[in-house]
Amino acid sequence: MPRELAGLATLALAALVVLALGLLVDRVPFGFDSAIIAGLRAWGGPAWLRGAAIDVTALGGGTVLTLVVLLVAGFLLTQRLWLTALLLVLASWTGGRVVALVKDQVARARPELVDHLVPVSSASFPSGHAASSAIVYLTLAALAAQVVRGRAIRRYLFAAAVLLTGMIGTSRVYLGVHWPSDVLAGWCFGTLWALGWWWIAAFTRRAIGGERG
Repeated sequence: MPRELAGLATLALAALVVLALGLLVDRVPFGFDSAIIAGLRAWGGPAWLRGAAIDVTALGGGTVLTLVVLLVAGFLLTQRLWLTALLLVLASWTGGRVVALVKDQVARARPELVDHLVPVSSASFPSGHAASSAIVYLTLAALAAQVVRGRAIRRYLFAAAVLLTGMIGTSRVYLGVHWPSDVLAGWCFGTLWALGWWWIAAFTRRAIGGERG
């Protein structure tokens, strides 16, 4: 397993433990949820930041993520990496279904401390943008790590995936449409989802003796 993925999974598990313990001793939303949202809106940032946050948050939307998955899967097929392409599509689709189910079951209300800077309609927990971007980008990096050569390339893929996922999740809080704990939970879920599909890919690849014909 790539050390980058193992490290991210360890952080995700630790964060989930903290969230679970917090639920036992505190009310939802947590105190830091309100403080962070209020602080960000009071700060505001430079004039260009709002537009940039809206652009970044779109990178975690359903349309963009679907295009990324389809385009990358198509490229993988041209390289005869049919197993990697199939698992990327399956991981992305099933992960999105699970996130939607959890949202419906938890039915946590969106923050109302500040105005929403982008339209939203579904429930708040977990952040779909944070979870889905982690599912797609981190799973892509995890699966690609099994088929690319060179540690530098693998490091770059994980760094790019973490950067994208982090920026997208942070943008949701800045735009006032998610509690920080929603985003943290989404990141954790997506990271562990990527870890699970890395295991599935590794096991399947060993069982069939590779994938290139």
